Amino acid sequence: MQRQRGLGYAATLVAGATLVGPYLKPAWLMGLVVILCALILWRFFDTKYLTYTMCVLAVLYGIGLLPFFVLAATLAMLVLGELVFQTGADDLNTYLYYIISTAWAGVLVMAYLHETSILTIIFGIIAAVLLKVILLKYEDSLIIEGVGTAMTMLLIQELNYQADLQMVVAAVIVGFTFAYFAYRSKTADLSGLFSSALVGIILLVFAGPRWFLVMLVFFILGSAATKYKFEYKKRIGVEQGRGGARGYRNVFANGIAATAAAILFGVFQQPVFIVMYVGCVATAAADTLASEIGVTGGIPTMITTLKKVPIGTNGGVTLVGETVALLGGLVVSVAAFLLGVITLPMVLVCTLAGFIGTNIDSFVGATLENRGFIGNAGTNLIATIGGGVVAVALLLFLKL
Repeated sequence: MQRQRGLGYAATLVAGATLVGPYLKPAWLMGLVVILCALILWRFFDTKYLTYTMCVLAVLYGIGLLPFFVLAATLAMLVLGELVFQTGADDLNTYLYYIISTAWAGVLVMAYLHETSILTIIFGIIAAVLLKVILLKYEDSLIIEGVGTAMTMLLIQELNYQADLQMVVAAVIVGFTFAYFAYRSKTADLSGLFSSALVGIILLVFAGPRWFLVMLVFFILGSAATKYKFEYKKRIGVEQGRGGARGYRNVFANGIAATAAAILFGVFQQPVFIVMYVGCVATAAADTLASEIGVTGGIPTMITTLKKVPIGTNGGVTLVGETVALLGGLVVSVAAFLLGVITLPMVLVCTLAGFIGTNIDSFVGATLENRGFIGNAGTNLIATIGGGVVAVALLLFLKL
């Protein structure tokens, strides 16, 4: 990455804006001052993308879409994070320093503005580092990082969700510990590490440890299935890329629908989101087992035509794959029952939802993915959403 000059002056600008911002009214005037200073930085130090980012955020603040706390915290985290990141390499240690610097930036802004939105800062930090690792190779990534971090913090701020501080701290520790071991065991890459941590923290904060453990069951099943006959799958060219390590696309494709259900449950406390969550996770587990183990079960049959197709073809199913899919959904559902997340009748609902969701994945793969309309991540996302919706539909139909 090319070192960007003028970051020290940018840090001074952000510090000054944070100090005077609460007293400089109206908001558009403060936004205009930030824009003018950012343009001066660009003129003398060629901070093009940083200037773009600061201008966009200043405009959003000036027209009333961003509160000053979010603006100041985002700018401080962004600039200090860049200062630290550009002194190191693209490795785990550098990202650790990046997290520490953005955390200090967020805490200092929070302390000065007398805010107590620790949850907002935590999610902002995770969003910032996740976007950094995903978009590192793109020269203009700073714009997306800044806006993405600000929008994440705004969302958390607007939810106004109250969480116990000790639970939040425990969630961060557990989430990152879980993700770190996934990275060290080579079942996740760097982007997978931070995206897994984000999912874990959301589950722990909004839904609790039992929901996190249900997701952990899926992770263990998926990791074991990925390693199952890996050398054989490698020989025939159908193995998971990067040695079985999964990245952010896989994490979000399989977990974002379930995570959304957990957030909705945390905010609204409606039981329907419980079965939606377990249905999504059961689908993710069933589909992963069907893909990773089913591919070793012989020549597959295309789900739409019932004709034999080459191994690894999207939409191809095998008896082994269908069997382990059913078992995968059952294991997740039983685990959820044993943990007290769902009732016994819901076990049947979520198991069926997982199995149906897996076949939705195969159908979408055969009809849309094979034609190039969407990628594998899109197929997985549709399948997990489908599994969650099916679980809710079955619950309402059976009146459980």
